[in-house]
Amino acid sequence: MAAEAFVPDDEAMAQRVLVVDDDPTVSEVVARYLEHAGYVVDTVADGRVALDKALADPPDLVVLDLMLPGLDGLEVFRQLREKAPVPVVMLTALGEEADRLVGLELGADDYVTKPFSPRELVLRVQSVLRRTSAPLVAGPPQVLSDCGLTVDVGAHEVTLDGAVLSLTVREYDLLVFLMQHPRQAFSREELLRQVWGWEYADHSTVTVHVRRLREKIEADTQHPTRVVTVFGVGYRYEPQDA
Repeated sequence: MAAEAFVPDDEAMAQRVLVVDDDPTVSEVVARYLEHAGYVVDTVADGRVALDKALADPPDLVVLDLMLPGLDGLEVFRQLREKAPVPVVMLTALGEEADRLVGLELGADDYVTKPFSPRELVLRVQSVLRRTSAPLVAGPPQVLSDCGLTVDVGAHEVTLDGAVLSLTVREYDLLVFLMQHPRQAFSREELLRQVWGWEYADHSTVTVHVRRLREKIEADTQHPTRVVTVFGVGYRYEPQDA
């Protein structure tokens, strides 16, 4: 089946995607769709080879299957995340929910569940890459600041009491969105739409990212004061300077 047409933008033409999957049919289809969207694609079927390749010459993004020979996908992801800040979109089978949650806990930027639409995967890849490589826009820089927590939106940098925090793309997007709407409660469904751009997805995605974000910005994760739970609704950002 021919890949659906995508209109590649100038940025996509220079971006490289590493597809890691031991199923040659999946790799071929995914690579074809990504290439039609304007990306330069390389495919690897073995976990160890994929890790060595990604560390030697980091791509702009990795599409990573969790079930791999040689070195499983979660271990590939763990080691990659420790050594290189490369965005990762995970591929998981329908019955691998536990592995998917572990991947999200480790900081995966997105996931797609098999069987999946290749077009959906391309859209997810485009979404992640836009967030990680968005050009600076003209105009005054936007800085969000609250009691030692500072987000320099122009520089895409977050600091807490002067120390730079290492946030994943989605953690950063979630924090910015909540800080831009202080004391406004959002349901998990609303956050999935506003931050992830998804209409339908597992709500645990939001729960996991909130937990990870709290670990980085809260003094006490058991009693969070910044990103607070609104029971029966969802979450809101509570300003500390108020």
